[in-house]
Amino acid sequence: MSSAQSPRRRAPHEGSGAPRITRAEYARLARMAPSEIERECELRAFRATGPGGQGVNTTDSAVRLRHIPTGIVVVSRASRSQHRNRVACLEKLRREFVRRSKTPAARVEASVPVSQKRRRLEAKRIQSKKKALRRRAELDS
Repeated sequence: MSSAQSPRRRAPHEGSGAPRITRAEYARLARMAPSEIERECELRAFRATGPGGQGVNTTDSAVRLRHIPTGIVVVSRASRSQHRNRVACLEKLRREFVRRSKTPAARVEASVPVSQKRRRLEAKRIQSKKKALRRRAELDS
């Protein structure tokens, strides 16, 4: 490959090394018990920032949960309890599995309103008359 060519475009899952996961697999993950999901996760506790004063700034109560097989990361810092934040993360992760397991709704093409059609046709008629006036006049002999 020469330097003038652009590199080949890769699918989003290729570069990250994460496998492509089907909707059925996400549905299976959504049905798993929280304890089973937690076994497949990497948990990190960190200090939450923001309002709350000493209670927030001194304890590592915020939780970041990464589901290793899928690479999905969720964070919870709502509570001052690390345990409650971990439970909240597991619930967020389960909701994300449910969301990804559903097929997106089919998009319905919007129809053009009748008034818009009428207005567009009227504009075309006016433009047509203008162009007709620009034509060279024919001479009668």
